[in-house]
Amino acid sequence: MNIHEYQAKGLLKKYGAPVLEGGVAYTASEAVDAAKKLGGPVWVVKAQIHAGGRGKAGGVKVVKSLDDVEAVAKELIGKTLVTHQTGPEGKEVKRVYVEDGCAIKSEFYLSMLLDRASGKLAIMASTEGGMDIEEVAESTPEKIVTITIDPATGLQPFHCRKVAFGLNLEGAAAKECMKVVSSLYAAYTDLDASLLEVNPLVLTEDDKMIVLDAKMSFDGNALFRHADVRELRDESEEDPKEIEASKYELNYISLDGSIGCMVNGAGLAMATMDIIKLKGGEPANFLDVGGGATKERVTEAFKIILSDDNVEGILVNIFGGIMRCDVIAEGVVAAAREVALSVPLVVRLEGTNVELGKQIMADSGLPIISADDLNDAAEKIVKAVKEAA
Repeated sequence: MNIHEYQAKGLLKKYGAPVLEGGVAYTASEAVDAAKKLGGPVWVVKAQIHAGGRGKAGGVKVVKSLDDVEAVAKELIGKTLVTHQTGPEGKEVKRVYVEDGCAIKSEFYLSMLLDRASGKLAIMASTEGGMDIEEVAESTPEKIVTITIDPATGLQPFHCRKVAFGLNLEGAAAKECMKVVSSLYAAYTDLDASLLEVNPLVLTEDDKMIVLDAKMSFDGNALFRHADVRELRDESEEDPKEIEASKYELNYISLDGSIGCMVNGAGLAMATMDIIKLKGGEPANFLDVGGGATKERVTEAFKIILSDDNVEGILVNIFGGIMRCDVIAEGVVAAAREVALSVPLVVRLEGTNVELGKQIMADSGLPIISADDLNDAAEKIVKAVKEAA
């Protein structure tokens, strides 16, 4: 689960992280009120969306008068902001964050995330903070310092020193940096975050470190432990299909392709998407119906796949262990009838009650293409989509 910048700063502030004062606004007049409370004379008006790259896209503006605060807020609220992370469709700005300005001496990059290769938390830091961190990672990765932390021992003072020295800081600035790293680590671990990114982390002219921007993502499986974080969820920033899928305990992630997938098991779902690409197709989604799906859940899964206008064909790939193939077949048939299926459908069933499942589909009278194995299924759906185009 992602949250907005102002929400992330509110959480980090509780852990002692240095953030500037600010206020969220849903209208231009609210933005002016927020600016008046801050006092000025310099403010920053920031579009609040669940995506990075706002600065480059014109979503972050420095202003020096209340009239400019109002004008920028009017410009941003309701605007569709397109960044490298939103895709070409962009995201609508529904609120802005008005924040105090500050005199910046240096900008840095700092993030915390799980390094799956080592099974440890990784702190990544760079002296090249700001809007072009992606370019730095691609062209000069040696400018990014990575420090891993064993969860058994946790953050130690020497980790903080490594970060500070990696950012070429010394004296009071290094001590400030170490305090910031410690507070961010506490927030990251306590709140079960999956990502904490500060870009930029700035050093001011008076050698103070400030978290100038903050992005946080959380492990959805741990949200039951954090009611305060769960309340920060903004469903308007999420894919409606993913929200609908969560209601039925379906693991769904929307992708950019044209072949919808319905599979039981995350590993099999990944393999299914891989083989679709191998055969020349592009998956439209990841969808794991799980091992205990009912006919109703399968039907809803089918509807969610077909709610994507980009879907030109569907591949159902089920290995029935706990999941019975006849239940899947009944759900597929019911869903195909309910939505008046108009795209090619290939179904590969294997396992418990497979023959009964195949019989249910054969007796349905629907144009369901049966496949013998995964390779056969992928070839058939890619071919069917191309022929239907």
